[in-house]
Amino acid sequence: MAKKESTLVNMLVSLLVITAVSGGVLGLVYGMTKDSIAQVEQKKNEKAIAEVLNTGVVIASFDIDTIDGLVYNLAYDNSNQLIGAAIKTFSGKGFGGKIELMVGVLENGTINKVSVLSQSETPGLGANMTNESFKGQFSGQHPNDFKLQVKKDGGDVDAITAATITSRAFSEAVKTACDGFEAHKSQFLKGGNSYE
Repeated sequence: MAKKESTLVNMLVSLLVITAVSGGVLGLVYGMTKDSIAQVEQKKNEKAIAEVLNTGVVIASFDIDTIDGLVYNLAYDNSNQLIGAAIKTFSGKGFGGKIELMVGVLENGTINKVSVLSQSETPGLGANMTNESFKGQFSGQHPNDFKLQVKKDGGDVDAITAATITSRAFSEAVKTACDGFEAHKSQFLKGGNSYE
């Protein structure tokens, strides 16, 4: 068999074919798995909503709206009274990148609970944000009485040891959710989609 001479054109054609085949395979795999991925994401969100709004009250309905980049899952009781909101928020300033949280805020503005949806912080350091010893300090706190900054910055949040950047980002994301809820609360109290 004769050996083919390696030329720039041959290399470019080979590279083009490999790239086209790889792209096609990736597109096919994505198309086959996107519905499953969406279902997993939906279940993760539903679990986080139930966790952060565990108020002991049967939730009759949720209104879901996105305002200023935050996703509000509003919970109303059977008489259409606002119970609170599970707010999907994020901070892009973590040590490892974006931190995504679900923050449960009750009708009176008190933080009910916080759940970590996604993070890429350093294991054993910033990833400790998922521990109840850290995220639990936010539960039952009202932003008017509990300054949502780390103590090093004059706030009330005990930072994770050796992970101040993560602690700051987490606190910032919680504060963003609380501020958003407070800013739109009067509209949420009306029920329905009257807050456009």
